Amino acid sequence: MKRLWLYLNSSIVKKQIMGFTGLFWCIFLLGHLVGNSLMFVGPEAFNTYAYKLTSNKAFFYTAEFVLLFFFLTHMGMAIRLTIENKKARPEGYYMKQATGRGSTFASSTMPYTGMIILIFVITHLLHFRFGPVYMITHSGVEMRDVYRVLIEYFSSPAAIAWYIFCIAAVGVHTSHGLWSAFQSIGFSHPRYTPMVNCVSKIYGAVVFLAFSALPIFCYLQGGN
Repeated sequence: MKRLWLYLNSSIVKKQIMGFTGLFWCIFLLGHLVGNSLMFVGPEAFNTYAYKLTSNKAFFYTAEFVLLFFFLTHMGMAIRLTIENKKARPEGYYMKQATGRGSTFASSTMPYTGMIILIFVITHLLHFRFGPVYMITHSGVEMRDVYRVLIEYFSSPAAIAWYIFCIAAVGVHTSHGLWSAFQSIGFSHPRYTPMVNCVSKIYGAVVFLAFSALPIFCYLQGGN
């Protein structure tokens, strides 16, 4: 039992847990991006998508619980590993600088982009999940007009700037995090690692560009 506890409490297992939860969130982001893309189709398509996503309360609340669990687990493991690494190596990052490993902008700013993402998630939920409720009827079904909520929120240039700034943090964080997650779960090979690194950077860029297009689109729609 003691041996099992030591194993589960090892830094390797913690990194693997952080890797798996990080991969989960990267997959979720892609799904979220596909759903958000319905904004470009029109209010009926987007509101219908939002209604179908939330109308099954049992599924919706279960999904929210799972997302929260994975988010808190990922964040908790990240904080714990950061504290343990600092205790084990109080001199800082001299070894990283000497070896040249882990010295990229994305890797060195992971704690900071992580904090920005945490603040972003909280404000995002406040503005959209628990924000204004406008009801409309479409095809005989009463549903929340989430399209209008987004158009109104992104009518402010300050809101757009904040959103794009946070999405930039998400892009930077995931560009390194996706590669790091594959390394943590053991997917590391001289033949595949460069490809995974390239895909991770492309993923981060796509996340930033695609999500950043949403508030700009909403602002232009509101202007019309």
